Amino acid sequence: MPARLRRVLAIALGSLIFAVGAIWTFQGLGYIEGSSMTDVEIWAIIGPLVAGIGLALVLVGVRRSH
Repeated sequence: MPARLRRVLAIALGSLIFAVGAIWTFQGLGYIEGSSMTDVEIWAIIGPLVAGIGLALVLVGVRRSH
């Protein structure tokens, strides 16, 4: 796989994982309603962890481009 494709894939996948983690966090905290995850404390814990993994993946992709 070409290096450029790996960078783009890391940034895109990391962004998606970050967004999912952020949504889970806000659902767990009760800011986003209408889900079985709303106001469930475990999602307020798992969400930031997942978002951190996504952010790390984005940073890896960005660092490879320099």
